[in-house]
Amino acid sequence: MSEEKVLPRIRPEIAALPAYRQGRPAGADAFKLSSNENPFEPLSGVLEAVAAAGAFNRYPDATAARLRERLAARYGVSPDEVHVGAGSVSLLAQLLLATSGPGDEVVYAWRSFEAYPSLVAVTGATSVQVPLTADARHDLPAMAAAVTERTRVILICSPNNPTGTTVGYDEFAAFVDDVPRDVLIVLDEAYGEFVTDRGSVEGGRVRAVLDRPNIVVLRTFSKAYGLAGLRVGYAIGNEAVLDAARSTAIPLSVTAAGEAAALASLDAESELLHRVSVIADRRDRLVDRLRDAGWDVPDAQGNFVWLAAGERTVEVAAAFDAAGLIVRPFAGDGIRISIGEEESLDRVVEVATATAPR
Repeated sequence: MSEEKVLPRIRPEIAALPAYRQGRPAGADAFKLSSNENPFEPLSGVLEAVAAAGAFNRYPDATAARLRERLAARYGVSPDEVHVGAGSVSLLAQLLLATSGPGDEVVYAWRSFEAYPSLVAVTGATSVQVPLTADARHDLPAMAAAVTERTRVILICSPNNPTGTTVGYDEFAAFVDDVPRDVLIVLDEAYGEFVTDRGSVEGGRVRAVLDRPNIVVLRTFSKAYGLAGLRVGYAIGNEAVLDAARSTAIPLSVTAAGEAAALASLDAESELLHRVSVIADRRDRLVDRLRDAGWDVPDAQGNFVWLAAGERTVEVAAAFDAAGLIVRPFAGDGIRISIGEEESLDRVVEVATATAPR
């Protein structure tokens, strides 16, 4: 008779967490529009830079010093006010671990980035989710009102993933004044390069004008720069706050190849801006066509659009799937569609027209 296997004790809140669900691959005749990836190949010079960083038998620079220096010059800060990590989500995890634990609270809008609840749960803190407004935007007054003496962090996602809306600069500045100075505000701008609304909040301006030590800005090379497979993101903020995040980081998580690719991407700024403008143009044209088809699409400022399909989400997503369009459904809420190849737009509109609310 075999002895019963006893598993190690797992924290119940972790055992209850769903695993992160990556957008599934697309077949040869399909378009993958589920992961907000950049449809363009790496920028000029990136592949050569990665090939030159081929000493894989050696550890990378744990501080990513060259990249931090370049970013510091770009934002007018010191290198110690820049922290580089394996994607902006890893930096967010570090900031949460550095600030929050059991009994603490983290406030964020919902629906927003799907990793937020899991990242908060890992720290042992409690999520405080504040519903979006009717037009799928952050309700900043309600978020400020949700702050208590237990609040340690507030997450602001602009453009908001998955609805695509942004927070205005003026409303963000007023919000900051309403938040206690000892509460960390994380401005998550993973899609910031795609924003064309000049009234939207922007991390560089926040740092230059507001200059508050409790604000950290997150950016990534995964989206606009097209380095999703190399995982490089960065944070701009107060040195002491970033030092606390650095102390929670997994050492050597940013590879030499990733740093080299990011540096090369920064050298191709004009090419980047052209690509971003192409994607933003596709996005805006798609939004107009989806609205003409009968969908109430929020103002899109990232590299994706949002269909508020509600209870029909699974059904509508299945129609896209059947047409060779891999999209990202959020059951009960809606569907996020990434901006991909130009050739995908007509097919997206065709399915959206056939499934539009009646």
